[in-house]
Amino acid sequence: MVGRHWKWIVLAAWLAIVGLAPGKHGANRTGRPFTGDYAGELLFATLLKFGLATGEYRADPSDTLRLNGVIILNSVKCLPPQNKPEPSEIRNCRNYLEAGLAALPTVRVFLGLGQIGHVAACRAMGLPPSATRFGHRAEHVTPDGRILLSSYHCSRYNQNTGRLTAAMFESVFERALELRRPR
Repeated sequence: MVGRHWKWIVLAAWLAIVGLAPGKHGANRTGRPFTGDYAGELLFATLLKFGLATGEYRADPSDTLRLNGVIILNSVKCLPPQNKPEPSEIRNCRNYLEAGLAALPTVRVFLGLGQIGHVAACRAMGLPPSATRFGHRAEHVTPDGRILLSSYHCSRYNQNTGRLTAAMFESVFERALELRRPR
């Protein structure tokens, strides 16, 4: 059943979130991206607010949370030391991200979380990072017409320092919803 559910998520996804890496207390421990990690609190609250998830998030993969039109991928597949991946780790994992993105034919909008997520998504999508500068709410069009949005990462550090507020994060999802359908 899990396999069928996963295939349905992939086929129904129009938004792909590209995160950093599995967190020590999040996906590395629970097996579900952002689950059990402080960043997941803001991410899943925002997804629920905009109807991009249903159910209840309890930081446990057996909760009732289900994504709706969204898939979450990571730039790096393993837990990096001090949560800061080395450039070689990002390079070594790029083929997994590229394969994940290639398997998402219905995705129209990509959201890179943090500079690492943004640059990894650029490279995986064939966009030169030097021509697609990272910034909160930055927006770039890929050669095939899909959109790459960027946001500061929803990490505890960014939230505690005020670099990213809930309102700022929500504004990125508002824009993603506007871009969902081509004009």
